[in-house]
Amino acid sequence: QVQLLESGGGLVQTGDSLRLSCAVSGRTLSSSAVGWFRQAPGKSRAFVGAIMLSNGNRYYADSVKGRVTISRDNAENTVYLQMDSLKPEDTAVYYCATSSNPISRLVLGDRRLYNIWGQGTQVTVSS
Repeated sequence: QVQLLESGGGLVQTGDSLRLSCAVSGRTLSSSAVGWFRQAPGKSRAFVGAIMLSNGNRYYADSVKGRVTISRDNAENTVYLQMDSLKPEDTAVYYCATSSNPISRLVLGDRRLYNIWGQGTQVTVSS
C-alpha cells in the first residue's frame, strides 16, 4: 500500500524559496506519476507539476513554470518541489499525489486520475 507524506511547508516572505518533500512509502507503479497540487482557500485544487516515474520527465503548470522544479531521490523514495521567488498568491495547502493506475503525460493535470494523496502541507507567503 502506497502512502505519501508531505513536509517542508511554512511561513515565508515574498521572494523567498521553499522546498517541499513528498516521502513515498510502498511500491509505486512505474507507469504512473507523482504530482503536486495546491489548494488555496475557497479555490479548487490546482495542478502545479508532476514527474513521470518511468523516465523522470517533468511537467509544470504554466502558472508556476520557471519558478518551480520537481526532482526525486530514488534512494530516499522522496519527490521534491522546489519553489523560488514565492508570491502571496502561492499561499495554499500543497499536496503530492500518485495513482495505482497508469497516468499518461497528456493528462497529468487531471487530479481525478490520482487516487493516492498525502495529507498536505501549508505554505503561506507574506507580502
